[in-house]
Parts: sequence; C-alpha cells; structure tokens
Amino acid sequence: MDNLRRIDLNLLVTLDALLAELNVTRAAQRLFLAQPTVSVQLAKLREIFDDPLLLPGPRGMRPTARALALREPLREALRVLAGTIAPPETFDPAQAAASWRIAATDYSETTVLLPLLADLYAAAPRCRLAVLELAPPRLAAQMEKGDIDLGFHIWDEAETPPHLHRQFLFRERYVLAGRAGHPGLRRRPGLKQFCALEHVVVSPDGGGFHGVTDRVLAEMGLQRRVALSVPHFLFVTAVLARTDLVAMLPERLLRAAAGLRVVAPPVAVQGYEMAMFWHERSHRDPGHAWLRALIAGRAGEAS
Repeated sequence: MDNLRRIDLNLLVTLDALLAELNVTRAAQRLFLAQPTVSVQLAKLREIFDDPLLLPGPRGMRPTARALALREPLREALRVLAGTIAPPETFDPAQAAASWRIAATDYSETTVLLPLLADLYAAAPRCRLAVLELAPPRLAAQMEKGDIDLGFHIWDEAETPPHLHRQFLFRERYVLAGRAGHPGLRRRPGLKQFCALEHVVVSPDGGGFHGVTDRVLAEMGLQRRVALSVPHFLFVTAVLARTDLVAMLPERLLRAAAGLRVVAPPVAVQGYEMAMFWHERSHRDPGHAWLRALIAGRAGEAS
C-alpha cells in the first residue's frame, strides 16, 4: 500500500500504453497527450520502478524483463479498476439474478408483499426474496451492516436515522371485524354494544390486553372486554372465523380474508401510514431502485 501512494494512476495508464506501443510518439497519440508529456511520465515511472522499463532498439523500444513481467498484470489491474469505477449498468429485471432481504411483519407480508409477488416474478423470474421478521429496534443497525435491504414499518413510529431513506406507501384505517353471521355485527353496533362484545387484540410484544382502541375508550370513560391477546395478525383472522370474538383490525389486512363480516366501528381510532425504509448504501443501486418503484406503484394501485 505504501508503494501505491507514490503512484499517480495516470502514470500506470501511460505505462500500459507504452508497453502496448513500444514507442513514445504512438503512446502519446493513443493517450491524446503531447510527446514531451509522455517522456516526462516515462522518466517518473523509471524512478518509481527503479528500472529503465523501455530501452532504445533498432525498431522503436525494447521492454526490459521487469516491463515484460508488468505488462499483463498491469493490463488486468486497469481493466478491473475501470469496471469498478464505471457507471452501474441499467438493471434488466428479465435477466437479473438479484437476491433481496426484506424485513416485514405478518401484516406487511400480507398487505404489501403478497399482492406484489405475481408481478415481481413475472417481471424478474430469476430474482429472489428472503423475508425476515421485522425487529424495529434493530432495523437501522441491520441495514447498516447490510443484513437487510428493505423494511416496512409504520411511518409515525419509526424514528428515521439520517442514513435511512423512507417512502410513504399508503394510509391504513381500522375497521371492526367478526365472523360472517355474527349476531353482534348484523348492523353497526353502538358504543355500549361494542364494549360488551368479546375482543381479541394483537400484542406484538406479547401478552398485552390493551391497545390504541382501549386508550380511546378510556378517554371516554369506557372499557371493552378483551378476551384474547395474540402476537400475530394472521392468527386473528382465523380466530374470528371460528369464534364469536371480534377485533379492530387494519382494513387492508381483511381484503384477503374470507368468511368475515366487516363494519365501521362506533369509536374513531386513528389509523397510520405505512412506509418502506432502506439504507443510503442501496439508494442508487439500479436493481434496488427498480424493486422500490415496483412496490410503491403496486401499493398505490391497491389504495
């Protein structure tokens, strides 16, 4: 590494041209430089490598043994370097074989990813997704390390660090759901009826019997009966279909649920905004940008 600090990259490009042409004039023409400039650079190269590199010959110049040893490794190194600093190629989803790691809850799996998959694999049949469980406190660190490429989370609850980007996907609202034929949901229940129903709540942290609905009711001096607490949304829809429990659930989650009745709740519970998050390291990657555009477009169509 110390030797590299002494070398101007342009000198290596000049050396490559000199070894290819074995003639200072032709090397200068190839590089679009003046001949004296190339001669000065050759002198610097001789000093750096402590070798004459090119010697006068009957038909131009003859490379020394050191120069011959440098020729192919130098050419390969310049080729690799040129590819490294070249602008990224346009992403072609039909030919790409990218793999993306996405952090999501069961809610965002159902509302964001599931409606997307058919379009994704039709457009990019060789690409792969790995869906990992979302851990909001660790999301920024996972993206910093490159363990996660993209994540879905509630906009208001996620404090976005400076190195994370985010994009709004859709607004969600709460509705009241129960099994089809539920006697308490034949029509929209009043507040008293609502509180008398037996409810199930989703507690991502586990074991909680209170949620945003309970906070709103408490402000009104009311309380509902919560009979069941579960950690995942998808289990709730199965519970509702098989029992007389009801639940306040995000409306989008119920679009794919069969056998349920959905009504407007008698209590106004504020919804939330969903967003996707990604790290600065991926922001300009063509493939990542293509995936984000596909997700945002599909989420917008489903609004």
